[in-house]
Amino acid sequence: MFVDYAVIEVHAGKGGDGIVTFRREKYVPKGGPSGGDGGNGGNIIIQSNNNLHTLLDFRYKKKYQASDGDKGGSSLKDGKDGNDVIIKVPVGTVIKDAESEEPIYDLNTEGQKIILAKGGKGGKGNSKFATPTNQTPRFAEPGIPGEFRKVILELKLIADVGLVGFPNAGKSTLISKISSARPKIADYPFTTLEPNLGIVKYQDYQSFTVADIPGIIEGAHKGKGLGIKFLRHIERTRIILLLIEVTSENFQKDYNTLIGELKSYSQKLLKKKIIVSFSKADLIDKERLKEVSKFRFKGIKEKPFIFSSVSGTGLQELIDHLWQSAREASS
Repeated sequence: MFVDYAVIEVHAGKGGDGIVTFRREKYVPKGGPSGGDGGNGGNIIIQSNNNLHTLLDFRYKKKYQASDGDKGGSSLKDGKDGNDVIIKVPVGTVIKDAESEEPIYDLNTEGQKIILAKGGKGGKGNSKFATPTNQTPRFAEPGIPGEFRKVILELKLIADVGLVGFPNAGKSTLISKISSARPKIADYPFTTLEPNLGIVKYQDYQSFTVADIPGIIEGAHKGKGLGIKFLRHIERTRIILLLIEVTSENFQKDYNTLIGELKSYSQKLLKKKIIVSFSKADLIDKERLKEVSKFRFKGIKEKPFIFSSVSGTGLQELIDHLWQSAREASS
């Protein structure tokens, strides 16, 4: 199951207390202070991992606690530090403060490690407080509590190409034909309820990734339909492929609606390379296909790609163009 949102609580370990002890040795009746320092509390660490693709585990475990540091020992022995807790998340996870919802960290590369909650510092033992005027201090520091945080984990898929279109525009069929992804496909709206990520193998051991985003409807940026929950996944894609059904009654209107939703969600999306295509070419005859091939969208220099995932018409041409565009976008 794909899960892209979770709320968790993390509590770093408390620092161990410093202690009060004195040297007790034969022939040293008045030994000096020998209390050791407490160990530091364990940290809560978040690490990104390319082998993870969902936040599903955080549905079942929502609280993470690192261990406390040990208290100091006699004979100037310091306490042992508490063990860190490492939480692994998929690459592309954004961490936000649960109260303000402001981003704290963005883990967008493999192996990133950040301390989400720092363990408390261990208290000093009485040996650290000895002075010429107070050679037998009878006090020590307590350990400091570890940090507590409640955070939101929000996963944004990282892909070369993001498929964007209305429900039933043919996005799921396309990704199932050009990659090994096997999304649910049916002839009714919102078949895709969660994003699907597919790897498209291209020629000599090369590949690029494609994300199938659930269908967008007018008002999606306000939460209508499946709404804003999935629009965020488009932010990570290098290229946007718009799919408009070739049987639509108004191509320009459909295009304007899709572009309008992207723009309303984030102006940054319009700075990406946007490729426009007509899907389901197998549903019209040759005469209508000729008419459609002459259509041009206002403000778009490139002619739209026409393809059918069912018959294969125009599919290789589209894949070639996506591959070339993905290379240019990553260079």
